[in-house]
Amino acid sequence: MISLSRLSLALSALLLASFAATTSLAATTRAHHTAPHAHMVAKKKKLTRKSRSVHHAAPAVAVSKLPDVKPRAKGTKRTRSRAMPPSRVSLGTQAVPTAATAAPANAPRLLARCGFTMASRTRLFSRNIYIVDEQTHTQLYARNADHVVPIASVSKLMTAVVWLDQRHAPLAQRIGVTSADLDTLKFTSSRLTVGSSLTRADMLHIALMSSENRAAAALSRDYPGGRPAFVAAMNAKARGLGMPHTHFVNATGLSPHNVSTARELASLVRAANGYPLIRRYSTDNEQQVPTGHGELQYVSSNRLVRYGRVQASVQKTGFINESGHNMVMRVMVHGRRPVIVTMLDSASAEGSRLDGERISHWLNCSLR
Repeated sequence: MISLSRLSLALSALLLASFAATTSLAATTRAHHTAPHAHMVAKKKKLTRKSRSVHHAAPAVAVSKLPDVKPRAKGTKRTRSRAMPPSRVSLGTQAVPTAATAAPANAPRLLARCGFTMASRTRLFSRNIYIVDEQTHTQLYARNADHVVPIASVSKLMTAVVWLDQRHAPLAQRIGVTSADLDTLKFTSSRLTVGSSLTRADMLHIALMSSENRAAAALSRDYPGGRPAFVAAMNAKARGLGMPHTHFVNATGLSPHNVSTARELASLVRAANGYPLIRRYSTDNEQQVPTGHGELQYVSSNRLVRYGRVQASVQKTGFINESGHNMVMRVMVHGRRPVIVTMLDSASAEGSRLDGERISHWLNCSLR
């Protein structure tokens, strides 16, 4: 009995010792596995605090307001949306010009593809230019068009208008050239010598076509009331045509005080076109006139008209030192569309001619 009791006690002690050892080993193993990852736990806690702080700083956006953005498919390129130009307004799927930039669809204009470019405009020799479509009254181009400048023999267009406004002026009647018709301003010469006698029609013809100064002077002297009345009638006619900056002191244009603007001269050209004799005489190429001392051959002073480089219904050239070389024309584009071109103050006659050819090309190419 005693031996069995001792055996039981020894067995119990052995079992307790074995349990204690097992418990100690499990605790040691848990400590070994959890200790190396403690810093990761701390890092996760820091990240969690940071993300929470950012979340609270961001502005709140309602989920319903967010756009419905579809995920981009793999392999597709990202595209950028293009902003609408400020000069256009979106109308459905079309972009149309705004009211500020819209222009009438049928408004005539000079085209860049026809040579009407900034570079070509800077190569024009005339300093004062005005181009207007007569049918629509559309300004096609203007440069210094309102500068008041001397106009030289362009004045003779007004001389012809005023003289033809007389009700009783027989064209076949002859008038003579006197010493009162000589130029005492510029002392220019003339083939019409004192004592020459021409019909009024021939005087008007060569004054317009060839810019004959003594012929224009003789016509103004032949006017009822003489030259003072004639010059007064010229200025009154200018006012009647709506040319407030235009002023005349003689019929020839030899005075630098005969002034106007490129824009106002367009009104004079338009008015002159209403006189059949001005249309005919100003655009003739040449004319033989009997003077009582033989015949004189006159040609047009406008080489563009003389050589058929432009088709014009009215033209006039002019030059004095103060004005430079001037040219005004009513050009018939494609033979049917009238455009008035006034060009003032070119340094040379060749420059004025080249300007006329360039502008004529712009018109014939642009206006169909």
